Amino acid sequence: MNTKVVFSATIAGFGSIELRPFDMEKDIPILHHWVNQEYAQYWGMLGKSLEEVRAEYQKIITHSDVFTGTINGTVSFLLERYNPQQDLIGNYYTVKKYDCGIHVIVAPAEQPVHQFTWHIFSTILKFVFSDFTVQRIVVEPDIRNKKMFAICHRVGFEDGAIVSLPHKTAKLAFCTREQFIQKINHYILSNTTMNLENQIQHPHQAIAHIQPEVWEKANRLLVRKALCEFSHELLVQPKKENQDGKWSHYSLLSNDQSAEYRFKAQLLALNHWHIEPLSITKTKNNAVLPLDAVLFITEFQESLGISKEILPSYIEEITSTLYGSAYKLLKASPTAKELATADFQTIEQAMTEGHPGFVANNGRIGFNTMDYVAYTPETGNPFRILWLAGHRDRTVYAGTEALPYDTLIRQELDQDTIALFNTVLLERGLSPNDYYFIPVHPWQWFNKLANLFSPELASSKLVCLGYGPDLYQAQQSIRTLFNTSNPGKHYTKTSVSILNMGFMRGLPVYYLGSAPQMAEWLENLLSKDTYLTKTGFAMLGEVASVSYINPYFEAFGKHNPYNKMLASLWRESPVPFLNQNERLMTMASLLHVDTQGNALLPEIIKAAGLNTYDWLQEYFRTYLSPLLHCFFQYDLVFMPHGENIILGFENNIPVRSFMKDITEEAVILNPDIALPENLSRMYAEVPEEVKLLSVFIDIFDGFFRFMSAILVEHAAYNEEDFWQGVADCIHEYQEEHPHLESKFERYDLFTAEFQLSCLNRLQLNNNKTMIDLDDPVALLQFQGKLQNPIASFKKITV
Repeated sequence: MNTKVVFSATIAGFGSIELRPFDMEKDIPILHHWVNQEYAQYWGMLGKSLEEVRAEYQKIITHSDVFTGTINGTVSFLLERYNPQQDLIGNYYTVKKYDCGIHVIVAPAEQPVHQFTWHIFSTILKFVFSDFTVQRIVVEPDIRNKKMFAICHRVGFEDGAIVSLPHKTAKLAFCTREQFIQKINHYILSNTTMNLENQIQHPHQAIAHIQPEVWEKANRLLVRKALCEFSHELLVQPKKENQDGKWSHYSLLSNDQSAEYRFKAQLLALNHWHIEPLSITKTKNNAVLPLDAVLFITEFQESLGISKEILPSYIEEITSTLYGSAYKLLKASPTAKELATADFQTIEQAMTEGHPGFVANNGRIGFNTMDYVAYTPETGNPFRILWLAGHRDRTVYAGTEALPYDTLIRQELDQDTIALFNTVLLERGLSPNDYYFIPVHPWQWFNKLANLFSPELASSKLVCLGYGPDLYQAQQSIRTLFNTSNPGKHYTKTSVSILNMGFMRGLPVYYLGSAPQMAEWLENLLSKDTYLTKTGFAMLGEVASVSYINPYFEAFGKHNPYNKMLASLWRESPVPFLNQNERLMTMASLLHVDTQGNALLPEIIKAAGLNTYDWLQEYFRTYLSPLLHCFFQYDLVFMPHGENIILGFENNIPVRSFMKDITEEAVILNPDIALPENLSRMYAEVPEEVKLLSVFIDIFDGFFRFMSAILVEHAAYNEEDFWQGVADCIHEYQEEHPHLESKFERYDLFTAEFQLSCLNRLQLNNNKTMIDLDDPVALLQFQGKLQNPIASFKKITV
């Protein structure tokens, strides 16, 4: 019996919908019952015996994919998915290669359920369109089947021709990806608008998720993370009390010695503290007190080395992180098992944790509660972006050779919208040829630009054009927006001047102006490399940018936040690069733990049908190997943390990786590499002993440390086997590239130890400017050394 789930969705107030391959033995009796009901007369099987239905479906499965749909575990519908080019229907209309045909039958309703068919059909279309090679769905219901046409119209289908098929008179109907997204997003937007209006009329709705039990859990999880990461960075040093097998009991006294924290933990490789959350207790004056993450910070202010000036702002970020955590803990999100077969953006909005290392990782200082609902990734609400026109004497556009301004705009905006925006300018007596269009995040417009840039608006150097037609969804990186209306279009990354995790999230013209040239140079450098091609590595080029230079702020310097307020970047989407049946998720998703405490990674491995070691080897070859190659072959490093890598999966096995966020973070470490003059900033003078930290800190400590801990905690996987797998991948790479042997010796990945570079120390030292972009090493906080977990796997050459 094949019970493997191929797609799932969780709908608040409705439940879980899953699709699995049709099971002939189990499902035929159920289907036989359905097709012999009067409501199913258009299915054409009234009066058929069980064996006749079975025989019919033995034929169907030879040319169609058939899936059984369940709702909360109950079989509720059947989906047939087929290629119209190989079907009779292909003789009755002009088939496009991106078409997909479907047939759907729904179980007889025992009692009416609100939005029952809407949720079924919208989930089916999400499933079919999760294959990004499909751009249009065709159906051909019997012309008398009014109910089917009604639901088809609701989800976006538009009627086509009436055709006389051998077995029925049918009406064709078609639904493009854009039509469906428009319908589904209208449904979501309506709910969002209603939620925002409800919050205005009933202000207590802004804190509906701030419930005592949820708040306690959010604080417990954040205190656990603080204990883990501050101990890892040697900011606090818990005292070991006793050992119980693999676990030990620890205590930690506050700076004034009045409060004591006790907990149970395993100390894993790289000084990672795997802490049992329910074991954490706090006592003061012999009284047990609730865990409070804000008080934890103040109790250890001296140990953390945080100044009195920075402390209030940092506490605000901690509180905001708790607010978001409470929301995510309470929302109806898919389980880890369901996410293993979910689509890209469903996974992106289901994440419950921000950066794995930073304690204050969801500050978003500047967003109010309604902004939170409208613009954060976890709410998953789509929104339109605003467009301004910037006069060309103050606006800088940069694009790759293939993307001059007019080409880019025609790709991102349809002709009707371009004409509408030009009309806005013409009606004010302005020439469209004197302006560049600039996409702007709505929050930035209402909270910053409409006020601070009002002199520019008064002089018509800036003109507000209005909203564009496409809908976008915020990614985990908050200011990067995925085009849900047209997933093949570019990401749009916009300035959003909120304080979040160590930076004011603007965009500097200094970097954006050269971003397209950098994209082209790196593409020319790496695209012909056969090894990188074999591993499936690619970069999502930042192919165009537009920046407005405000003369009032220009003199403040290129890194001043006021000079980063009005700029946008277009980055390639991974969608056009996918093969059929490939799907996407950010690498950060591999660290996700759902609200029930179950991890996503073991579910993905389980769904792939491989043992953990073999799955990890596929992952390491896809992620680690190309980064090693960039370092050793090209002296090139990136910032390859979880949110900067998008993985492509085939049957839940990693087959490709996309690197993003290159403009400010790609660095050349070798001064002898010839760089174009405009890209001289790519070279960074880095001490020899620091160069390999791009692997040790960014990859080993920054991601593998957490990934290994997830497998230890949630899959009982031996951490030695994890690091053995890392070592095996490195050995495999080195054996394939003997010409780099001298570099392997010079930069020894199997060295006994390496320096610990501390992220939280950076943020605690300056939570507004953690890194000097002109000198990426200058502000780094080094503290002690870590034992290299792969040192013992070094091969000894005789």
